Amino acid sequence: MKNSKFIKSWFTGNRLPLFISLIAVVLAPHSYAETMHNAVGKGAQKYLMSVLNIHDDTDIAVTIADVDERINIPQCPTGFQYHASDESLTQSYISVRVSCGNNDWYLFTSAQVTRTKEIVVTSGAVSPGTVLTASNLTLAAVDIKRLRYSAFTDVDALIGARMKRRIVDGQAVQSNMLCFVCKGDRITIRASLGGMAVKTSGIAQQDGVIGDTIKVINASSQKPVIAEVASAQEVVVHL
Repeated sequence: MKNSKFIKSWFTGNRLPLFISLIAVVLAPHSYAETMHNAVGKGAQKYLMSVLNIHDDTDIAVTIADVDERINIPQCPTGFQYHASDESLTQSYISVRVSCGNNDWYLFTSAQVTRTKEIVVTSGAVSPGTVLTASNLTLAAVDIKRLRYSAFTDVDALIGARMKRRIVDGQAVQSNMLCFVCKGDRITIRASLGGMAVKTSGIAQQDGVIGDTIKVINASSQKPVIAEVASAQEVVVHL
């Protein structure tokens, strides 16, 4: 009972402002540290977004690791400076140096960078020899670090190509997985000279996607020629 009377008299007197001030003093360091740690993290993220090489068809996401709350971060009236090496900027994990020009203080924070690109992937599992159509292809955002070969961004551009091996649902379609003209295919060889176009039949000696140059045997002369793959049915000889 005596304690309750003491507390009541303590609050009803002029001590309430002092009590509030004491709470503010206790909480202020933690609140300040939390604000500064967040500020450093946001600054590192903003810095990376400004220096990373971003292509029009690539989306970049930067996730900054939380700065250890036990680290004391001083005020920096001139603003914190951020730096990462050119080599690290090409990696998925980047170390960023944070410093202040007013003193010798610095720390390192880390970031994970994910680069994604919307490319053609399979819609359902696809077996070897399958001719690709709009029904077994779709678009999806894929981490470009998973791509080892050329990928494709246009579904229509792949229609008519054949898969060389089995791939699972949602897998990125890459140039090493397919051929528009496959070895052994009988195709048309087209050549243009002086405004005249000549066509003959041939047999592909190599796999190729559109734009590749492959070896083809002229079916009439049995002579080999080097031609560029133009479609699933035709190659072009540049004279």
